Amino acid sequence: MYDFKTYIKYLKVLGRFLPADGKHSVMAKFGYIFAFIIGIVIFNSCTQQAEFTSHQSENFVVNKSPLKKSYGAYLAGRVAHLRKNFNVAADYYMEALNEDPENKELLGRVYVILASKGRISEAAKYAAISLKKGDKNNFTYIIMAVDEMKKGSYEQVNETISHLDGPVYKEFIIPLMSAWAYAGLGQQEKALKTLVILDKEPSFRALYHFHAGMINDYFDNVDEARRHYEKIVYDENMEMSFRSLQVITNFYIRHGEKEKAVRLSAHYTDEKLLADMLNKLARNVRRADPEKTVKIVDNPNIGMSEALFSIAATLRQGTAGIDLAHIFISLSIYANPKYDLAKLLLADILESREMYAEANALYDEIDEDSEAYYSAQVKKAGNLVILQDYAAAELLLKSLTLENPHNYQLLLDLGDVLRIRNKQDEAITYYKEAIEALPKIESQHWVLFYALGISYESQNEWKAAEKNFRKALALSQNHYLVLNFLGYSLLKQGRNADEAFGMIVDAYNQLPNDGHITDSLGWAFYRLGQYDKAIEYLEKAAELEPSNALISDHLGDAYWFGGRKNEAVFQWNHALILEDDSGELDKSKVREKLASRSLNNKVLKYTPEVITEKTAQITKE
Repeated sequence: MYDFKTYIKYLKVLGRFLPADGKHSVMAKFGYIFAFIIGIVIFNSCTQQAEFTSHQSENFVVNKSPLKKSYGAYLAGRVAHLRKNFNVAADYYMEALNEDPENKELLGRVYVILASKGRISEAAKYAAISLKKGDKNNFTYIIMAVDEMKKGSYEQVNETISHLDGPVYKEFIIPLMSAWAYAGLGQQEKALKTLVILDKEPSFRALYHFHAGMINDYFDNVDEARRHYEKIVYDENMEMSFRSLQVITNFYIRHGEKEKAVRLSAHYTDEKLLADMLNKLARNVRRADPEKTVKIVDNPNIGMSEALFSIAATLRQGTAGIDLAHIFISLSIYANPKYDLAKLLLADILESREMYAEANALYDEIDEDSEAYYSAQVKKAGNLVILQDYAAAELLLKSLTLENPHNYQLLLDLGDVLRIRNKQDEAITYYKEAIEALPKIESQHWVLFYALGISYESQNEWKAAEKNFRKALALSQNHYLVLNFLGYSLLKQGRNADEAFGMIVDAYNQLPNDGHITDSLGWAFYRLGQYDKAIEYLEKAAELEPSNALISDHLGDAYWFGGRKNEAVFQWNHALILEDDSGELDKSKVREKLASRSLNNKVLKYTPEVITEKTAQITKE
């Protein structure tokens, strides 16, 4: 059977709606970073307390006498927490805490969840209370320090973070945070000195030079700022992050070196994952007026925000650090509410938690003049598709194509949405425009030809559909999605049974536990009249996809010819009450089968030797 849901999921995995700045200049060795992450997770209980995605119940201990109001508020908070409504959860937890102020576990939960939602001032208050009650979680100090920084208490920031303990803090987090606190105090020499430890780890050298450059730039020490920035520009061992590119080109423009800024920005415009942002940056650099260009890092909190972003981006590189990255990036946005790249990173984290509406709310905060705007809107459209708000996705994508009429990815995304909305003629038009927009057809473009084939097949234009499916098959090197769709389509038409069966077997061997492909294999055996084999694989498909109406219908047909007629009737009735998301099941025909208690299967002609050989190749579990 066809599997449109897997197609949509695959597009997201493939990177169709990619985060704009998924990696930072801190491309640290995995082992080193992983050791850091493990150190944090083991030493701190905050990520365990947060349980952002946990659905396990837990006991809530109320001090000695039962406090019904406290327990009720806690349960309401827990429900909101599991539903990922963190703001509501935090409010209920605070209500419960007011009734049970000695509950240390709840205190820790409150400041962590508040911090994750960017409510840092409130989080700092509860972190301080928790600290006084004996909390040994280092995050209490970090949250308090960021709030102190925001309020201009720079000296207090250094005192607060001096309590942090462990190599991750001393070698990575403290130097970055402390440097900007010293900058706030006007102590340039101390600020730069505290960063030096980062230079000792090769993976952090780009990060060291980036922050040292910004601190020198902040203090108008132009020559030293240039020296550090150009270490990143000219050293091939250091990766240039998008943020570094923004800051360094801004520096060049302000100091009479606009041509150098133009050359630098143009150098990176071929980076595929960031192409739109880089192109807009390059345009902005070309149009920049040096007299009106202002310094990006013009106060210590902007610098602190950069430090927190650097930490979050580093932690985000490994899945083990997602909870920590979530909190650090929220702290970064608190320090600089206009930091668009930080919002993109937070939105990416929210998407990984399947919080697509919340991610879109962040994208809506990014202004049209931002270099991140277009990427944010494309990401928003992708989330609207996942949320199945196809009408809104179509409107958004059409508005974006007006500004970018030759953008391949945008045209492909719009074609997909129109196809899903069954506007096949329009979808075909945009898919063709996407092909025309390609300077060169490469292997990754198989998705486009596959999608175009689907639209043609939906319009019963089989000749055009087959042509595009076979093109997709060649480009993808026999991807299971194409093999399954093309093989199944050939069987539906009663054509090329040997080839179609072979395609479905090859698809099944790639993904033997996919219910849709398993259904195709079972149905293929059914069309060949091999009912025992059909039942074997259709039963497996039904186990894998128990709520799929089409699979139940197919299984009923196989049971009927396998002599299990009562079970066939049960499956047909079952198919009538299930939702059909394939668009293929004709429920009126199912009712006819139930009423007439008869069924015809026109067994396809095939070459026994070919089918026997291919059957022997099926993956056995």
